Amino acid sequence: MSLASLKTVSLQRFSLNFAANIIATLWMLVGSTRAFSWVKPTFIQFAVFALLALGSNVLFSWLAAADGSIFNEQGLVSYLIWPTIILLSGIILARRAGNQTLVFVPVILWLVADTLSALLQSLVQFFGSYGWLPSWSYSFLPILFLVLFLWQTLALLWIFFRRLRISWWERIIVLIGAVALLTIWQRNVADQPIFKQIPVEPVLEEAALYEQPRLLQEALERIDPSIPGKSDWYFMGVAGFSGQDVFRSEINKVRELFDVRFGTSGHSLALINNDYTWLDEPIATKTSILRGLKTIGQQMNADEDVLFLTLSSHGNENIVQLANPPLAMDNLDAAWLREALDASGIRWRVIVVSACYSGSFIDELASPTTVIITASAADKMSFGCTNSAEMTYFGQAFFAESLRENTSFSDAFKDAAYRVRERELYMGFEPSEPQMVIGSLMETALPAFEQVLFDKTRPSLANMTNRPNSVKVTQAPDTSSAIDNMPEND
Repeated sequence: MSLASLKTVSLQRFSLNFAANIIATLWMLVGSTRAFSWVKPTFIQFAVFALLALGSNVLFSWLAAADGSIFNEQGLVSYLIWPTIILLSGIILARRAGNQTLVFVPVILWLVADTLSALLQSLVQFFGSYGWLPSWSYSFLPILFLVLFLWQTLALLWIFFRRLRISWWERIIVLIGAVALLTIWQRNVADQPIFKQIPVEPVLEEAALYEQPRLLQEALERIDPSIPGKSDWYFMGVAGFSGQDVFRSEINKVRELFDVRFGTSGHSLALINNDYTWLDEPIATKTSILRGLKTIGQQMNADEDVLFLTLSSHGNENIVQLANPPLAMDNLDAAWLREALDASGIRWRVIVVSACYSGSFIDELASPTTVIITASAADKMSFGCTNSAEMTYFGQAFFAESLRENTSFSDAFKDAAYRVRERELYMGFEPSEPQMVIGSLMETALPAFEQVLFDKTRPSLANMTNRPNSVKVTQAPDTSSAIDNMPEND
């Protein structure tokens, strides 16, 4: 059947035409020429779906845009080129076939498909902005969005090929050419979205250049010496990555917990990398971390006192990221941190590393007098590093919830590991498998240290029993059976 014989009947009600065009598009997307039987190519329908397609694409671009993005006219023009080309193609087809009905058929089908695609992408982007998508999906999403763009155009070409009875070899040539053209186009306009962030080169204020040494020195001077004969806890927190507020928020909230509930006020230090705190808080570099550890070591009694050190940042194998542009920083590696701790003279240590692959720090940091808690296994990612969050998944579970409800680190860790696993399973993420390692001497001393921390009593720890230099490893409890037996939510 030729295009010249194509006849469409517009329904009396706008809503019926609207629904018919959606049905026609769904037939088109599965490659069926039944789309021609359903499509209602009126000017009103064209105008409505043109506005809907434009609006849904603007919505997607807005959801995908970073904070501080502005409207980009070039991105809008880049989008409008394709519906314009398809509309012109419809005009040419109509003139050649002598059938004016064809004018709006291609463009309406394409616009409806584009509206559906953009709304789907917007929904995915919305979920992604709240961290509700599995981690592997973020590398896959750009490919998915490209496939959706190709699909709607190739499906349109395909049903016209079938209607016109184009030979198979001509179809293949045109489809291959269309895929190449559309892919190249999408890749070249990727940096021109409808909402675009204006790149701003990081600038270090002159005041910050002089303020940072003073901020660090004042913070170190506020660390008080311990009281002889009593066990004191010291706190040190490091927020490594400046580009996301969640790390700064996590460290500040944990410091507040320790200062207010656990009595470390006057014994605490926070080193923060954040875009907006250069004039307010000392930054976290290897230099400031080393100075902080040495100062705390000098103020502590090595036999009686304990350091609680927590790191929160992005991570990789044996690496916790330190980043605060425009300052160039070396990342914090496990071997260097162990050397810095040993050089500080700090003997009793509880170390929490909240980062991806943080379990890789365990081998380097493990010692008879150390507790190591990590947000993930050595080969696993951890989650919750979003700008909308106040704490990471592990930070929320361990510090904000479990440490407030338990009076031992082991119990708090087991409770936090269960909470994290539940949340990850619910979100569809691969389990991060938090880890806990307790050194042999620390295993003996920890109950008394915990009594000081949780009960605010301060018994002397002079009579500690030495044990062989081994470590006890605690992994996240296996909660699969418990979770499997939980009732499902409707």
